[in-house]
Amino acid sequence: MSEKSEQQRLSVFKTYKLYVGGKFPRSESGRVYEVIDAKGNWLANAPLSSRKDARDAVVAARKAFGGWSGATAYNRGQVLYRVAEMLEGRRDQFVREVADAEGLGKSRAAAVVDATIDRWVWYAGWTDKIAQVVGGGNPVAGPFFNLSSPEPTGVVAVLAPQESSFLGLVSVLAPVIATGNTAVVVASEKAPLPALSLAEVLATSDVPGGVVNVLSGRTAEIAAPLAAHQDVNAIDLAGADEALAKELEIAAADNLKRVLRPQPVDYARTPGIDRMTAFLETKTVWHPTGSLGASGSSY
Repeated sequence: MSEKSEQQRLSVFKTYKLYVGGKFPRSESGRVYEVIDAKGNWLANAPLSSRKDARDAVVAARKAFGGWSGATAYNRGQVLYRVAEMLEGRRDQFVREVADAEGLGKSRAAAVVDATIDRWVWYAGWTDKIAQVVGGGNPVAGPFFNLSSPEPTGVVAVLAPQESSFLGLVSVLAPVIATGNTAVVVASEKAPLPALSLAEVLATSDVPGGVVNVLSGRTAEIAAPLAAHQDVNAIDLAGADEALAKELEIAAADNLKRVLRPQPVDYARTPGIDRMTAFLETKTVWHPTGSLGASGSSY
């Protein structure tokens, strides 16, 4: 190939797509919107999701819930750790995307990506331990065992933080799926590209299709049908402003969704278990011990 022809080569621009049910569709509306960097430069066109896309994502999440919630906690931990492994292999790509999305220098963006990878490892370690922390035997006045154990609540809509497009995103997504829920994620409206690229990692990390579904577009437009959807069991409002959060809480009350309200969070700090327990239900079981009385006689 001559030097002249090399100079004439055009770069292949990446086409960003949604991630729904393990596949990468365009928005059913055919709409896109421009994503720009911190300096106002064009980065890419991202899909502008519609209400129909949101409903499709809920269907996919519900379909995947049985298999994911029924998997062993140890297996879920392996899958989350695999996500960290795959991210490590694509670290340079995400450093560039985070730097562009959040207007960070390379070293600062690298620190954010490293922290995000470590966040996946942290939650991977919790999958088979959270039940021991929040469950257990309860003392009761009678010859019974009384045991409480946590169970996933179901399909969770997650509004990713607007400013922390990658570390914040993973900090709200990982605890949801670590405990056996499935998720419909609404990416940061102004910086959706790290989330859309994360979907490509999830697709190759043993995460079953439908466990995580990623939508991009106008947060308010996508969140409204998710908050009102009768088959969504919970919603994390991390990426909603005060006015939108109030509207979504009212819509969510119709089917008694669990709602995690927006709050100031330093995503760089090691998280507690609050976001895991927020989307767990507690099942309590009573069982006779076999003792009939205080004398210790049994049957």
